[in-house]
Amino acid sequence: MQCRVCDATELEPVLDLGNQPWCNHFLRPEEVGSEPFYPLRVVYCHRCATAQLDHTVKKEVMFGDHTYLSGVTRSLSDHFRTVADEVNQRIGNRLSSKSVLDIGSNDGTQLKHFQSLGYDVLGVESSKTTANIANEAGVPTVNEFFNLETSKTISRKFDVINAAGVFFHLEELHSVTEGIRESLSHEGIFVVQFLYMKRIIENLAFDQIYHEHLLYYNLKNIEALLNRHGLAMFDAYLSPIHGGSMIGFVTHQDVRPSTDRLNDLLKQEDSSRCNDIITYRNFSRRVDQMKQRDLAYLDSAKTAGKKIFGMGAPVKGNTLLNYFGIGKNYLECLVEKNRLRKGLVSPGMHLPVVMEDELSTPPDVYYVLAWNFKKEILANNKPLLDRGTEFYFPVDAGAA
Repeated sequence: MQCRVCDATELEPVLDLGNQPWCNHFLRPEEVGSEPFYPLRVVYCHRCATAQLDHTVKKEVMFGDHTYLSGVTRSLSDHFRTVADEVNQRIGNRLSSKSVLDIGSNDGTQLKHFQSLGYDVLGVESSKTTANIANEAGVPTVNEFFNLETSKTISRKFDVINAAGVFFHLEELHSVTEGIRESLSHEGIFVVQFLYMKRIIENLAFDQIYHEHLLYYNLKNIEALLNRHGLAMFDAYLSPIHGGSMIGFVTHQDVRPSTDRLNDLLKQEDSSRCNDIITYRNFSRRVDQMKQRDLAYLDSAKTAGKKIFGMGAPVKGNTLLNYFGIGKNYLECLVEKNRLRKGLVSPGMHLPVVMEDELSTPPDVYYVLAWNFKKEILANNKPLLDRGTEFYFPVDAGAA
């Protein structure tokens, strides 16, 4: 294969998580056992240092309809509000009217915060279910995949373009990036929010690797992609959301100078060697050590007669469950708030999803798959903590 960013062919396998189902393919009970499996392997490009998957599950399979909702978690909505406020401060009062396009806008949670600031908003969302939810909530949303052709169909310029948790999903990477360049006004700002690979490695958050995430960016390699399309990042900061996400501010090349904050982050990447192949080889070794640690913990809990539930049914949790082999041998169920997953079964390990507000008795242990919302989970479950329920976080990233 060719590198998804720079077209090079000097690619080295660095992490093999085996054959896994598409991890957002939650099943109806009658579908159990019928889900397809695909290779889940990470390769490293020796030219541009981009980590990426070497197998693509078609976007129509993964994103034509799904059950993920941005608005379920308060922490994420609060983060989106902070982003909207910061972008608005950068735009300032120089415009009499302001517009924003959100790519992969989901249920419209991010755009609602821009609406409250007086922006004319438009979402582009590939999932029919979530696009309908957004439109019904008063957030204008086009049910399409965004790419260069879609940008020409929309045929307008935007002061702000946002892509939160979607820019690393892109099968049509270069068409989408070119569409962003075409749709961005001359002094406009493209806000790209992406899981930061440096933090994934530091946190050992390998579960954030799954088929929907085709690319794993550090600042160095996303800049190579942007520059290829006449764009440039001029500022960025690291947010705690999802265990460590980079919030990058991008514009047309040569429009804004780089900030000291961005330059400092780039220097930190160089000094940490996070873009070196040896870092990825060590990451793979540490993932296997984590697997042995967690299975030993779960074995001990089961031997002690403890009842164990999974906390949350996030997409990333299925990477962990399938690679570790954690199914009904350890967990009785996955406990969720998102009602779109009510009555469904996890892909691969076939754990039933139950609603948190319908539980009759709590477990002795929660194995927390939604670890990136640790602070919120612990705050919401203080009575259980007080009565002795244990919350075990396989990844402890000091997350929001």
